[in-house]
Amino acid sequence: MGSFLAMGGYAAYVWPAYAVFFVVLAADFFAPALRRRRNLRELRARLARQSARQQRSASS
Repeated sequence: MGSFLAMGGYAAYVWPAYAVFFVVLAADFFAPALRRRRNLRELRARLARQSARQQRSASS
């Protein structure tokens, strides 16, 4: 097991490459959900502003 983890002396290069790969994979997995939440929040704010603007103009 120790020789596998040492990767033939290249462990200092191999394991960080795996770490970067999994970080990018996780970011690629979570980014659409985060983007969707941000877009929905912006749409709600835009609709609230539009509704407030319409109510102001109707009461004037």
